[in-house]
Amino acid sequence: MEIKKTLDESQHYIMETYKRFPVIFTKGRGMKLWSIDGKEYLDFLAGVAVDVLGHCHPKAVVAIQKQAQRLIHISNFYHNEYQIKLAKLLVKHSFGDKVFFSNSGAEANEAAIKLVRKYFNDRYSGQRTEIITALNSFHGRTMACISATGQTRLQHGFDPLLPGFKHILFNDIEELKKATNERTAAVMLEPIQGEGGVRVPSEDYFKEVRRHCDQHGLILILDEVQTGIGRTGKLFAYEHFGIEPDIMTLAKGLGGGVPIGATIAREEIARAFEIGSHASTFGGNPLATATALAVVETVIEDGIMLSECKRMGAILIDSFLGLKKNFPNIIVDVRGMGLLLGMELTRECSQVVQACFERGILINCTAQNTLRFCPPLIIKEEDIERLISVLNEVLTRLS
Repeated sequence: MEIKKTLDESQHYIMETYKRFPVIFTKGRGMKLWSIDGKEYLDFLAGVAVDVLGHCHPKAVVAIQKQAQRLIHISNFYHNEYQIKLAKLLVKHSFGDKVFFSNSGAEANEAAIKLVRKYFNDRYSGQRTEIITALNSFHGRTMACISATGQTRLQHGFDPLLPGFKHILFNDIEELKKATNERTAAVMLEPIQGEGGVRVPSEDYFKEVRRHCDQHGLILILDEVQTGIGRTGKLFAYEHFGIEPDIMTLAKGLGGGVPIGATIAREEIARAFEIGSHASTFGGNPLATATALAVVETVIEDGIMLSECKRMGAILIDSFLGLKKNFPNIIVDVRGMGLLLGMELTRECSQVVQACFERGILINCTAQNTLRFCPPLIIKEEDIERLISVLNEVLTRLS
């Protein structure tokens, strides 16, 4: 009765922008979550690719505890040692030269969009303002970001959208070439389309995109909000494709559960942001950056974490392909990279998600018919065995 009362209060007092499951989680460790009534769940969603180290990883917890006792927040009018250390670490291990910190992926992408506009307005007086993005992309929920997002269902009801965005087919270089004109400023893409159904591009696509941007003086923005911080088996997904972007955005896994976003850019482009041209009250505060520093250092310094991510991802893919062979009438495709994987079904997949939830397995549905799996990087083979057992049971019932 107490649980029902709490759920009723949630519905009464909180805006209904989420279709929530009837559960209240109160504790987490590693791959596991426990509800208020003591039921145990295996988390293959990881807060939507956020909890890269799992729930309550000791290094993250200690970083939070220590920093909370020292200093939680100051204004960006003052220097913050952990912000500096985190920026230095991200620059050292990426293509970039300068970092701007915010609170989320949407804010990181907003900063990238503003940086492109400022850079080209300074040079071309408003003649080059358009940003090309992909159909089925997802870049966030702010007005600029849903305008950049290539999914009309997410834009419905928010007209008028912001001008200056053009959407093309993902993984089609000819589409990009046709869409480019004298007003084009940048190309903004996800290395893997997460919300769009875990779509992985062909091997040479990003090399061709990079070449096209170089030929036409375009800025290449890679939205690594979902793919960054080890999710694909490398620290950043762009490393798989043999190219470097000009701007990269991060969030989700960066803080391991503590809200933080980052926009990383090359020096020449970063200089377009001058004092007062962009800001964020909470962006990169001491608590968030101390935690993110611990998370990123752990991913980098743990010698086996990224290799285990690849290995566990390969085991998952093989297991999913086994299910596809057994259920050809239900499973259309299996795809992904590292521990960002999708299983496309012949039907809308919410029923499968619900059935797995009832059996203590947390996954989710994206692009309406694709099951998304993005577990913590600390996943073990026994966790995979449990998942496959539940999926086999659920799919057997469906078939």
